[in-house]
Amino acid sequence: MKGCIQHKDNDRICRFSPWRAWMLDNGIRRLFQNPKNIVGPYVKEGMTVIDIGSGPGMFTLAMAAMVGNTGKIIAVDLQQEMLDLVREKSEKQNMSSRIQLHKNQPDSIGISEKADFILSFYMVHEVPDRDAFLREVHGLLKPGGQYLIVEPKFHVSREAFEDTVEDAKKAGFRPVSFPGILGGRSALFTLAD
Repeated sequence: MKGCIQHKDNDRICRFSPWRAWMLDNGIRRLFQNPKNIVGPYVKEGMTVIDIGSGPGMFTLAMAAMVGNTGKIIAVDLQQEMLDLVREKSEKQNMSSRIQLHKNQPDSIGISEKADFILSFYMVHEVPDRDAFLREVHGLLKPGGQYLIVEPKFHVSREAFEDTVEDAKKAGFRPVSFPGILGGRSALFTLAD
């Protein structure tokens, strides 16, 4: 894919462009992948939530509304330009006080705060070392918390997604369900007993 950085094992990280940012957050996409419908069952007022690979903030902003003034969203992205868009949008919507922005490194999320819910939407396939990534995410989830992975069907085959689920199990997660999300392959996890 043009504009993407190729890593080992064919993992890709797509560089920022205004077009890509628009593709990740626009009214048409929200119509088909409504954040409230997708994460609403898991995100409640007062929660701490981590949005890994937040992009321009489609899910970040929706979850910030859900957690209310007593909750917090940590928007994590590799690209500062995406985080800048989240900042701009959150300021316009008067939600910047509940959103913390964090620029991660390609090989590390780099935060230590524990979360009630963690989202990785359309990004796990871009991670250079999926095993290390999933172990790090495992360490960020509170007991009883939930972790939702959604991968794009147009990039990730069923077999590749099944490998991701197996890797998540090895990292200490237990699958809870496989929610139906238009255009995506998804799995909801909690910590294994």
